[in-house]
Amino acid sequence: MSIPFGGYASPEQIMRDRAEYARKGIARGRSVVVMQYADGILFVAPNPSKALHKISEIYDRIGFAAVGRYNEFESLRLAGIRYADINGYTFNRNDVTGRGLANLYAQHLGMIFTESIKSFEVEIVVAEVGEAPEDDQIYRITFDGSVFDEQGMAVIGGQAEAVGGRLKERYSEGLPLPQALDAALAALTEPGGERPPATQIEVAVLDRGREHRKFLRLTGPRLDKLLEAVKESEEGAGQPAEQAPSEETGAEQTPGTAPPIAPEGDIDTGSGE
Repeated sequence: MSIPFGGYASPEQIMRDRAEYARKGIARGRSVVVMQYADGILFVAPNPSKALHKISEIYDRIGFAAVGRYNEFESLRLAGIRYADINGYTFNRNDVTGRGLANLYAQHLGMIFTESIKSFEVEIVVAEVGEAPEDDQIYRITFDGSVFDEQGMAVIGGQAEAVGGRLKERYSEGLPLPQALDAALAALTEPGGERPPATQIEVAVLDRGREHRKFLRLTGPRLDKLLEAVKESEEGAGQPAEQAPSEETGAEQTPGTAPPIAPEGDIDTGSGE
């Protein structure tokens, strides 16, 4: 008895199937927000895990955020670190750019999408902080290797369209860090829902005011202080601003502005641990 052969599929159908497979996998995760604020670039992701990071450092001025399958985007992160370290050592540290890393990831993901049986279920953002806000760069790279040069903000994973819509309603250029974090958390929270506690969010910044390495992971007391500033900013909305001496500097500090970020603390080394 012969079995009819039915294994043929057109290239167009194969690509559609791979794209649909990847989109479904990415949509199952939770969204990540990357946005500019007054002093740099902010990364925010709901993440209850303390061991598995969605946000990491790649190089001195470059950060990385991803959604999807952890083992797949972790392999991309490590490849980016190796690329940056080798090129920075061989040539010049200034030769390592967000654009170069975005192109590297685009080539890698595009090759996997077209040549492998299974495409990567990932979407990533590469962000580079510049000397001035107009020099900041945010690149979004999709599972098929497409690169998008985002202006001001990017949302990936989960219900990205809905989250992006809520973020646009609150986003404006030059937001102080507490207001930027408030906007990101509001966008990541479903209407009528409760915001996740500090223990279930991952927050980091690329702070252009820091020396050398700009990446700083905000955890523990540092994050608690920032969330308290967010709360005070919300409570003080619509009320006349009062100035009070800062406990740390003795200088006057406007309510809603970010408390000074201490240099010590949990900083992602970018070493691929």
